[in-house]
Amino acid sequence: MLQVNKASPPASDDTEELTRSELTKTFNSFKRILKRQFRVSLVLMACTTALGLLYLFITPPSFTADGTLVIDTHRAQLLQQKPDLGTPTTDAGTVQTEVEVLQSRTISLAVIRDLHLTEDPEFTDGGLLGSLLKLVPGLSASGGKQPDALPAFENRRTVSRVGLTYVMEIEFRSLDPEKSARIVNAIADAYVTEQLDAKYQATRRASAWLEDRIKELRMQASVADRAVVDFKRANNIVTIADAPGGNSRLMNEQQLSEVNSQLILARATTAEAKARFDRMAVVMKQDVPDAAVADVLKNEIIIRLRNQYLDYAARERVWTEQYGATHLASVNLRTQMLALRRNINDEMKKIAESYKSDYEIALARERSLESSLATQVTQSQITHNAQVQLRELESNANNYRTIYDSFLQRYMESVQQQSFPITETRLISPAIPPTHKSRPIALVVLAISTAGGLMLSFTFACYRELSDRVFRTRTQIEETLGANCIATLPALKSTNPVSSPVITEDAASMAERTLVHKHDLMNYVVDSPFSEFTEGLRSLKLVMDLNGVLKPNRVIGVTSTLPNEGKSTIASNFAHLLAHAGRRVILIDCDLRKPSLSQQFAPDATGGLIQVIAGKIDLAAAVWTEPASGLTFLPAPDASASRLLHTDEILGSNAMKNLIDRLCEIFDYVIVDLSPLLPVIDARATSNFIDSYVYVVEWGQTNRDIAERLLAETPEIHDRLLGVILNRADIRKMARYEGYASSYNYRKYYGHYGYVE
Repeated sequence: MLQVNKASPPASDDTEELTRSELTKTFNSFKRILKRQFRVSLVLMACTTALGLLYLFITPPSFTADGTLVIDTHRAQLLQQKPDLGTPTTDAGTVQTEVEVLQSRTISLAVIRDLHLTEDPEFTDGGLLGSLLKLVPGLSASGGKQPDALPAFENRRTVSRVGLTYVMEIEFRSLDPEKSARIVNAIADAYVTEQLDAKYQATRRASAWLEDRIKELRMQASVADRAVVDFKRANNIVTIADAPGGNSRLMNEQQLSEVNSQLILARATTAEAKARFDRMAVVMKQDVPDAAVADVLKNEIIIRLRNQYLDYAARERVWTEQYGATHLASVNLRTQMLALRRNINDEMKKIAESYKSDYEIALARERSLESSLATQVTQSQITHNAQVQLRELESNANNYRTIYDSFLQRYMESVQQQSFPITETRLISPAIPPTHKSRPIALVVLAISTAGGLMLSFTFACYRELSDRVFRTRTQIEETLGANCIATLPALKSTNPVSSPVITEDAASMAERTLVHKHDLMNYVVDSPFSEFTEGLRSLKLVMDLNGVLKPNRVIGVTSTLPNEGKSTIASNFAHLLAHAGRRVILIDCDLRKPSLSQQFAPDATGGLIQVIAGKIDLAAAVWTEPASGLTFLPAPDASASRLLHTDEILGSNAMKNLIDRLCEIFDYVIVDLSPLLPVIDARATSNFIDSYVYVVEWGQTNRDIAERLLAETPEIHDRLLGVILNRADIRKMARYEGYASSYNYRKYYGHYGYVE
């Protein structure tokens, strides 16, 4: 076929155009599906809408009442002994937990019990299903057991949190508006009562446990205190309670401190006494002892003797200077001075002896304190080793005492809370009887039923389309078989009863057979040259002529998938169309298993294709001719009667090919009516002499999967396939598959040329 070369647009434009084309194609496909399945969809829509109306008619109206609860955290904190107004004690998780508590079975059963809902038919009949079951003898919603109102109660109750607040909303739906409001308030009361009871029970259990625990802790604290006292007694540990700083101290620690202080003083005293004694020893070594010692300076005797000595010494110097050193007065004075010096030395010795005595006393006291300190240190070390265990015992005693005091305080608080339990939840908006029904909402029910009908209709339409595995459009043929759909032929309706052709034969004088037949489907193109059917066959002729330019295309085989799909009718009419166009055409019936053309045109023929191939008769003695158009027909009269076993061998033989070659020399076109592909394999044996095949599929009958598989298994036919003809199409219905393929459009535009039948 001729093609026109065009400049390629940019790739982006191609992609955009392809996407737009695919979207348009998909949209048109869905539109055609809905158009084709419009009636079924309309019926389903009507059914679902009727179900919605029936539901509105049989369902009694229900009313929904609502009330709100709030968790007041600050109110609960103000009632505590030590309120904390800065930090709330309830978080988002706690609020959601309370919502679940409101939906618990305990609250529901409490409301059912308080309001006697087990005796209310609204909660025990089981709804619409229960009412239907009651109509059946021996069946009921409860099955003969005690009616259970809990499922119906929970289905009608709704509890939710309002946003991110501490507010909880309770809704209940009932057939009676007053009853719905009463149940909502009862749920709130039951919830508050359950909270108070839960806190009372928890406080009571805590008080009982704390009381037992306090007794146990009291005994443990007493045992720990007694262990501390016994340990102190056993280890001679004495503490002083009024120690500096208000802390208790051990007695031996205080004694050790005092002995240490005394030792320090004693060492200072000893050092002082030794210093005086040493100084006195130095002074005693002088001829005239120096009076620099404090005690000497304070001694009156020494002072008087030293004064006398100094007086005698002064007089002795005077006398010695006047009278000489040997003078008796000088000698007497020196003698008296010696006596005074001895007296001073004696007094100094006494003072030295007193210093020595003081030193020895201080030294003895120092040694005594050192011995006492060593003893105290040893005792302190022993006491410190014992004090480690003592501290552990005291720590245990203090811990037990602290825990005991804490538990005692908690016990007092629990006793107070038990006497006055509080709850954080309160009802801020009591439920009132609603004035308008909440269910069923007519618009919602109709919208749901309509939407459900649309979904069901679309689903069913898609199911029917997907399960429809027959050929209905040219696109399906081209996509499935990979071949060109040459024409779509409408279904033919015979206006006159089909009658066998009238055959005029004078065997004695005429060798040529003449076909004379009335108006029927086998010769439809002759009687209706301007019909859609005839125009479709003209398309086949045009395709055949165009392909004949490239390769020989004179022998045309017509086949189908199954029998009765119209291949023989198309072969006959196509041969008549070519013959009326002035072509030399021969029509051969090669459907040897079921020669329908032979039964139509030459039912009384005694010779035909088999005899010609076998050489029993000449070709001229076997063919039949139509004088009006010059169409020649070669029947196969006795093929079905003889029930040949190897018809494929006959068609694939050299004799058959030689016959076709001979016919091509005589005629312009050879039209061969072949057997269908699925039941027999005869058509496959004709590939050695057939130039092109025409594959006929019946609209709405030929299975796409079977046809695709057959052509895939017969490449010798598929490779020579001239095209496919969609036969017996319902043009009016095809308008729903391919909008342009309608009888109305054909007649409308075809009538512009003046050809209207």
